[in-house]
Amino acid sequence: MVDKISKALNILSSQNKTKIKAILQNIQNGELLNLDIKKLKGRTDVYRARKGSIRVIFYKTKQTTKILAVEKRTDTTYN
Repeated sequence: MVDKISKALNILSSQNKTKIKAILQNIQNGELLNLDIKKLKGRTDVYRARKGSIRVIFYKTKQTTKILAVEKRTDTTYN
């Protein structure tokens, strides 16, 4: 899973990398108030954080938070 996220980050510009890394740190620390977050339809405990055309998809429960994907928005991002 980490390799997929690292690969997605390497494709981004340095400005987007900085923004996404800040979002990832906020998600890991549980600081979700200032982020554009929505729960994904038909899923339990799976959310997306949006920053421009970049989406961070993550799984969150009371005990754990796991980053599932970092992707550019396309028609297949949520499938």
